[in-house]
Amino acid sequence: MSVLKKRTAVLTVLLLAALAFPFMTNNYWIDVATLALLYIIMAQGLNVVAGYAGLLDLGYAAFFAIGAYTTGILMTAYEWPFLMTLPVAALFSAISGAIIGAPSLRLRSDYLAVVTLGFGEIIRITATNLEITGTATGIFGIPSPNIGGYELKSQLDFYIVILILAVITIFVTARLGRSRIGRAWTYIREDEDAAEAMGVDRVRMKLLAFVIGAIIGGLAGSFFAVKMGAVAPHSFKVLQSIMILLAVVLGGIGSVTGVTIGAILVIVLPEFLRNVSDWRYLVFGLLMIIMMLFRPQGLWPAKYETEPESDEPPSPPITGDHSDLDVKSQ
Repeated sequence: MSVLKKRTAVLTVLLLAALAFPFMTNNYWIDVATLALLYIIMAQGLNVVAGYAGLLDLGYAAFFAIGAYTTGILMTAYEWPFLMTLPVAALFSAISGAIIGAPSLRLRSDYLAVVTLGFGEIIRITATNLEITGTATGIFGIPSPNIGGYELKSQLDFYIVILILAVITIFVTARLGRSRIGRAWTYIREDEDAAEAMGVDRVRMKLLAFVIGAIIGGLAGSFFAVKMGAVAPHSFKVLQSIMILLAVVLGGIGSVTGVTIGAILVIVLPEFLRNVSDWRYLVFGLLMIIMMLFRPQGLWPAKYETEPESDEPPSPPITGDHSDLDVKSQ
């Protein structure tokens, strides 16, 4: 069985399980599953940044917050319909990603991590102090969204809509990873200097990864805002970014299937450990440590998805030439 068929089979099984799940449980677990789907979306966005391009982002929750606050403000203060807020949230997230990305993407490893961590905290602190964001209390009374004339009210409604968004996100990120742009990101992740010597515009490609990841995170934030009906700064602490990054590392950095599995486990495992009350996160952490000791590449390593499926040579990377996509002769 080819690599693509294996990945498709695993994702198909997960999709069928997700479709059947609401009819086999109660509203509480549907709510947990909806949160897991949101984490899948955010983890796929961070996978583009950290997995494909190799950029350590410790402030990814900032884009999640930007999308949530944009939708919350537009729907409460200006009475915009939900669907109209989505492109604005995506735009603001992309602009924020470009602003923080342009100067910081020339940095590497630990330096980039510190900059993104600071950016995440700046967004959270700013939201805590601005009147338009409701200061520390946040924004409340966000109305239920109306999609195609149907108002989303129940847990099942939100579950189905966010499941559709998660499927679209998985499809898009998988296609990106197998495209020429995805291969250019892989070259940058493995060796920036070698990639640049081959003609890859590393700054432009890294910025593109950052912006795409920011848009995905912002859209997830918009759906989070209408699902919860409220947005508050404490929902976007640095722990949120760490948990999203954990989902990527746990599943397998750069692996679409692995990241999906990792995001589910990050949300579901602590719920199964509720019986140990305050010790559950300690037990959860110990389980993660044990897993990483025996499976350091993650549950579904990216190598399972990058093995060649044919004898055809790979397409060349994208260069810095804006006029066409032909690479420089080597």
